Amino acid sequence: MKRILSSMAIGALSICALQAQTTYGLKAGMNLSKVSNLEDQKFNPSYFITGFADIPLSSQFSIQPGVSLQGKGAKFQSAGFNWDQTPMEDYKSTLNTMSIEIPVNAVYYVPVGNGKMFISAGPYLGYNISGKIKDSGPNGESERDVNFSGNDKNMNRLDAGLNFGLGYKLSNGILFQAGYGLGLSDLNASKNSKSFSNRTINFGVGFQF
Repeated sequence: MKRILSSMAIGALSICALQAQTTYGLKAGMNLSKVSNLEDQKFNPSYFITGFADIPLSSQFSIQPGVSLQGKGAKFQSAGFNWDQTPMEDYKSTLNTMSIEIPVNAVYYVPVGNGKMFISAGPYLGYNISGKIKDSGPNGESERDVNFSGNDKNMNRLDAGLNFGLGYKLSNGILFQAGYGLGLSDLNASKNSKSFSNRTINFGVGFQF
C-alpha cells in the first residue's frame, strides 16, 4: 500500500512539475499551397494562425499540441478548346479553402547562440469549414462555393497529414519558423477524376510566453 501511495504521489508531483513548466505560444504567417496530382498549378498564397502549448519532456525535447486556422488551396492556369474545338484564351481557376487543424508535433531543441534552434514533426487532423472557387476565362469571371456535402459534393471535409518544421527561438520567446505540410487524405469527393491532397509551404513568426 505504501508503495502504491508513493507511486501515486510521485506521479502527481511529476504532472504538477510538467504543468508548471508548460508554456504557451502563438504564431502566424503565410501559406503557399498547391495540391498533389494535378498539373498547370501555381502556389496559392494564404495565411495561418496557430495557438500551441509546449510541454517539455526533457531539457531538449517537447510535445506541442495546438489549434490552427489554415488557409490553403491552389491556382490553376491552362489553355484549352471550347465545344467546337477552336482555341480559347487561358483559363484560370483559384481554389481557396479554410480549415481548422489540430497538430501534435514533437519538437527537438538545440542551444545555438542567444536562443535555440528547433526541428519539429508530427501529424495533424483538419476539418474544412469553408471554400470558394474563382474562375476566369473568355466568358468573364465567376465565383462559387465549394460543396462539402450533398449530391453535388466537390471536396471532403476531413484532412489529415504530417507537418515538418525548422526554426529558431530567441531567449526572449520570439520565434521564426519555416515548415511543410504533407497532406495524406484524398480531398476529391468525385470518383471520376484524379485524387488530390494538400501540399503547403509556410513561413511564420511567433511568441512563446
